[in-house]
Amino acid sequence: MSIKDAAQAVMKKAVQIAPDAWMPGGKPDPLIRQKHGLIGTPTSRLDGPQKVSGTAKFAAEFPMENMVYAALKYSTVAKGRIKGLDTAAAEAASGVVLVMTYRNAPRMKPAPPFMSSAKAAGGDDLPIMQDEAIHWNGQPVALVLADTQEQADYAKSLVSVVYETESSVTLFEDAKANAEPGVFQGEPLLLEIGDAEASLAAASHKVDVIYKTPRHSHNPIELHAATIGWNGEDLRVHDASQGVAHAAWSLAQVFGLKEEQVHVTSPYVGGGFGSKTLWQHQILAAAASKVAGRPVRIMLSREGVYRIVGGRTLTEQRVAIGANAEGQFEALIHTGTVAMGHHNNMPEPFILPAKSAYRSASFKLDVEAVKMDMLANTFMRAPGESVGTFGLECAVDELAISLGMDPIELRLRNEPEKDPTTGAPFSSRHIVEAYRAGAEKFGWSGRRATPGTHREGEWLIGMGCATATYPYYRMPGGAARITLTHDGRATVEIAAHEMGMGTATTQTMVTADRLGLGMECVTVNYGDSHFPGVVLAGGSQQTASIGASVTAAHRELIKELLKLAGKDSLLAGLDADEVIGRDGYLCKAEEPGRRESYVSIMARAQRSEVTVEANAPPPLEFTHWSMHSYGAMFCEVRVNTVTGETRVSRFLGSFDCGRILNPKTAASQFRGGIIMGLGLALMEETEFDERTGRVMNPSLAEYHVPVHMDVPEIDVIWTDIPDPHAPMGAHGVGEIGITGVGAAVANAVYSATGKRVRDLPITLDKIL
Repeated sequence: MSIKDAAQAVMKKAVQIAPDAWMPGGKPDPLIRQKHGLIGTPTSRLDGPQKVSGTAKFAAEFPMENMVYAALKYSTVAKGRIKGLDTAAAEAASGVVLVMTYRNAPRMKPAPPFMSSAKAAGGDDLPIMQDEAIHWNGQPVALVLADTQEQADYAKSLVSVVYETESSVTLFEDAKANAEPGVFQGEPLLLEIGDAEASLAAASHKVDVIYKTPRHSHNPIELHAATIGWNGEDLRVHDASQGVAHAAWSLAQVFGLKEEQVHVTSPYVGGGFGSKTLWQHQILAAAASKVAGRPVRIMLSREGVYRIVGGRTLTEQRVAIGANAEGQFEALIHTGTVAMGHHNNMPEPFILPAKSAYRSASFKLDVEAVKMDMLANTFMRAPGESVGTFGLECAVDELAISLGMDPIELRLRNEPEKDPTTGAPFSSRHIVEAYRAGAEKFGWSGRRATPGTHREGEWLIGMGCATATYPYYRMPGGAARITLTHDGRATVEIAAHEMGMGTATTQTMVTADRLGLGMECVTVNYGDSHFPGVVLAGGSQQTASIGASVTAAHRELIKELLKLAGKDSLLAGLDADEVIGRDGYLCKAEEPGRRESYVSIMARAQRSEVTVEANAPPPLEFTHWSMHSYGAMFCEVRVNTVTGETRVSRFLGSFDCGRILNPKTAASQFRGGIIMGLGLALMEETEFDERTGRVMNPSLAEYHVPVHMDVPEIDVIWTDIPDPHAPMGAHGVGEIGITGVGAAVANAVYSATGKRVRDLPITLDKIL
């Protein structure tokens, strides 16, 4: 069956949605069944003209009267105390307004660390510039304010600091002796079903291998920045943030304010990937602004991002799989160790893919964490899955070789009918269709079964594949406000975010279809902590969270409009579940001729506008269903036999992410994730000096990310089969693209050369 035939077959089932499908009141979402409208049409981003013309203002572009500029000086030891501090020369430098250290910083509480409460956004729970203690190599020890950025940068070089060092833990091997159980989002990273070790020992075919991934640093194009000022006791922050509501609440805790006294906006963000939450630079800038009595602009240098903004931590993973002669898994073991800072709690949850990807008779999944004197690590695109699929999917390939079986065939033989570790039914899972369509389009049948046998001149050619998976999330706290005006125009307000992925455009399309209006009649406002909702741009969950919130608000709007319509309307006697929006009208879904326009309703009620606000229902859908996005990744590489150079020559991602709302922006997200995955596979590595705890390559000249010459043409296809249990039938697409890429590249390198690289990145020294 082709992917199109499979999609059509499942679409027929999706129309007959189960009575417990997601929607307020348990009703099916009519948008899932809608065949016409904006949803599914490739639409350019609405913010494109502003960005290319330079009129879109980012965090470091907002003017404030009498503003000064900030520069940070960073510690050079991993642990210790400030023994001596001389700021006289810096204070005397031209244009300097303030030199702030622990001696004169205002008293502040530690920022609530991320995940410690619903709105917590802090990168760590350390006191910020409150004492002389040093906790990592790179911690800010002084902040200089000056009339220009150049003056501030120069003056910080004049600050003299003498340290008294203390014994520190910066060597991973030493730290492993004190490993502790990992806990992620309040849940232990430990799961055992049956006796996996015994089953592994008894299996007729097995692999038992160690895989390693390094530290990664965040490199969004827009540097982390904020423009901050006080108006009495009210704090105004223009931030580069993927959590405006979280930042506002957390800053209020730091400065002892009411939440409504802090106003955070972030209309445009030049990439976040998990890094643009609340770090020390925003807090220090707010503190310095309070001391100096002037607004402050702070923009970290690229080095500054590496020093004080966390990234992905290293992992050491054991993957062991035991199978019978038919390739059916008898044991699946995925365990290992990760590093964390002492003052945060983000153990890289690399076992998450193994919990749901394959059927197995037994499981042993476990993550242990060690504490080191280092910068707090944090979320980075597909935390857990991006590196966990490297170990898991390479091990599946190694087992396929042991069995003499095609790697795709082995994966399909272990396809589960329900979630293999929870027993929950899958809400929607069409990875088999994605694999078959991807294999056909990529030309998998032409792959050489014997490694190292396909050659063109100096170049060895190989193909690899891997499964991608990322969970569906919808966090609690979603809410939205809709205002409908007398001329039939609607405005949505929600504290969500646009970081370049097309969220605002897609949600404008969805809202327009839900209301039955043209896109030109709908405005979606976002990125403001004074808007309703607590929506984090993370976990690929904005689409579902915004969709659920707008759906709830739309239902309230219909109720209000039906009240306004009154007994004289053709809509009289109908309730909200019977009515839909179409062509500027409210009409009975089953009787479209029974309708009245928004303009008419508002005119007869003599109302200039109607505003409603509603909270999204609790995210109960994933308590009943196992919900994920999926992908089948296909890679072709060419490896030079003389230099060891590896070039990815072709890549295809075949995705199953529910309904694709905007094919144009979704394809861009898929490709962007794949490119980031190529960096993970071939070049990205934060060089951490284990003697001193210092990051040694804090620039894009030394930390390599993919450039144009590293990236081939990337093809993406998808099933476009709606999930009846998700808002709008859609799953997130922001993070699925990076998962599985590292393994697909590594498996292709093995296919080309016969050499198995188990330690990322795959550099030429590991191949020669």
